[in-house]
Amino acid sequence: MTEPRTLPPFASDNYAPAHPDVLAAVAAANDGYAVAYGDDPWTARLDARVREVFGAGALAFPVLNGTGANVVSLTALSPRWGGVVVSDVAHVNTDENGAPERVGGLKLLACPSADGRITPEDVLRWAGQRDDVHRAHPAVLSLTQSTELGTVYPLEELRALAHVAHGLGMAVHVDGSRLANAAATLGCSLRALTTDAGVDVVSLGAAKNGGMLGEAVLVLGPDDAPDAASARARESAQAAVPFLRKATMQLASKTRFVSAQLLALLREPGTADDEPLWHRNAAHANAMAARLRAGLEGLGGDVVRVTRPTEANAVFATLPRAAADRLRAVARFYDWADGEAPDRVEVRLMCAWDTAPETVDAFVAAAADALA
Repeated sequence: MTEPRTLPPFASDNYAPAHPDVLAAVAAANDGYAVAYGDDPWTARLDARVREVFGAGALAFPVLNGTGANVVSLTALSPRWGGVVVSDVAHVNTDENGAPERVGGLKLLACPSADGRITPEDVLRWAGQRDDVHRAHPAVLSLTQSTELGTVYPLEELRALAHVAHGLGMAVHVDGSRLANAAATLGCSLRALTTDAGVDVVSLGAAKNGGMLGEAVLVLGPDDAPDAASARARESAQAAVPFLRKATMQLASKTRFVSAQLLALLREPGTADDEPLWHRNAAHANAMAARLRAGLEGLGGDVVRVTRPTEANAVFATLPRAAADRLRAVARFYDWADGEAPDRVEVRLMCAWDTAPETVDAFVAAAADALA
């Protein structure tokens, strides 16, 4: 039997508990009977709130999990012979057990990336396959925001990518499991990061930002589309998603409990706190990651080397493997890649909405002891 770890984990923001406001919203939704499969007051209120936050024509379709949101989104945007341009480290490419291929029948077209982000040049590289019957037709550009490497697409880069993709007749999808963290980093609204940037469909995350379970497929409004290709993609997706959600087993009978969580995170107008819960949770997680990075850098770059930008709630660093193993006895975290030498390893450290400053400081102190 292993001894219990003394600190909360830094392995994933998925490990964090649900926020009390989310649990309270679920409990409130548990009052009596409600029509099943989304025809309930909570889902109707979610529809209204999504239109307020993302634009008048936006539609939200609650689903059970992030992989399901991605599969439904990408399948709705792509023909049967289509391909999806993604980063090589995108979650849909590395951590979903081939679900887009197995369930959606899609071909993922992976682009090598240095920091998890795709460039317009990466998209243009696939342009020659559009009319080649022997190759998958590049139909969708899928971006992860923030990326698996903790980086964030700035607004101008998003707009440039959407412009190139739409010019090639492609739709634009965002895997937004950590969309809130990106928006908090950039100091912008969720609409600015999606609708106004030319994104067509979003897998809107909740579980990593204080939710209990469930996400949403968000199809943005055709009237807010930047061009005709985008408008057609959105119209088609809005018609297809209800059927795809059921066919892929992502339609919850008691949808009200998923909708209630999303409502709590988006924070309906008139609540006591005007700051949306999604922003408060994400901004705190980002701040704790910045604090963690500063603490690790203070241990000396010769033993701990922060390897990637800390733009959201993730810190990547290399350290001696032996020290990492000792530190793992204090708090759980994951190895990410090999380090600069055989005796070093790159680790990923994730902060969450409930990560406390004293937890970060205690982890840094434990790292110092492990390195000693």
